[in-house]
Amino acid sequence: MNLLVTGAAGFIGSAYVRALLADDGPDAPGITVLDKLTYAGTLTNLPERHPRLQFVRGDIRDAALVDKLMADANQVVHFAAESHVDRSINAADEFVLTNVVGTQTLLDAAQRHGVGPIVHVSTDEVYGSINTGSWTENHPLAPNSPYSASKASSDLLALAHHRTHGLDVRVTRCSNNYGPHQFPEKVVPLFVTNLLDGDRVPLYGDGRNVRDWLHVDDHCRGIELVRSKGRPGEVYNIGGGTELSNRELTGLLLEACGAGWDSVEYVSDRKGHDLRYSVDWTKARNELGYRPLHDFATSLAETVAWYRDNRAWWEPLKRRRSR
Repeated sequence: MNLLVTGAAGFIGSAYVRALLADDGPDAPGITVLDKLTYAGTLTNLPERHPRLQFVRGDIRDAALVDKLMADANQVVHFAAESHVDRSINAADEFVLTNVVGTQTLLDAAQRHGVGPIVHVSTDEVYGSINTGSWTENHPLAPNSPYSASKASSDLLALAHHRTHGLDVRVTRCSNNYGPHQFPEKVVPLFVTNLLDGDRVPLYGDGRNVRDWLHVDDHCRGIELVRSKGRPGEVYNIGGGTELSNRELTGLLLEACGAGWDSVEYVSDRKGHDLRYSVDWTKARNELGYRPLHDFATSLAETVAWYRDNRAWWEPLKRRRSR
């Protein structure tokens, strides 16, 4: 079986591929990775050589290339996306082109070649913001940033292809991920690497915005459960079960890095900043047997240690980010 994985030189996609390659069982798939290697993607996230791994550098919007790869694929896991909210606020066009047009290009090719299942990896941000309680999968979509609006659009395209064409599409919506190999523009690696360098960290507004935190390996395990056991045309929330305000998270990262609150720089709040995200993952638990396995305190400490021990990985990426 050949599995096409898009965007797998990035943080979550590469963790998923590494997990699959670690399994040498008789049903282990061959994997073709398609990645454009934008600023957030790096081949250092993937094994340099592996007999079951093929890397193809290319754009998800390249219809001829996607069609060629789809002709040899049996199933697809679709990670490829622009994902940083701040960048989408400053310039939304690449988000629409990659997340919407790119997903449509992939779906068209899959339909032509009869490929499925296709796991479309999305985000809890498509639901908007919730003051109390948690979103179930049937909650109306109400995205508030150009990034989340582009992801909501791609979700709807994917589900429409199931309804209209019978394409086996399964959508996942995850909460905030953390773990090794995350590009250092996201809050956890940005704060950790800044603090390790003795620099200050930027905290939006009063830090009261709340996020649910999910270890990347738990997320990848949830995706694999959806690929192997999920139902066509269904949406599955994948959560971590650890809700923290940004101020609480900052305190934990300061403590882990041996820094004090004088290392925090309070900055103007993000435009349209969602107050709280919280997904209800009862459906994934009941149907697929999903539950997060990583203890947050232990895994956060391990994540900080990974960045402390892997400067050679993140220092070039921070230089790239600053250009």
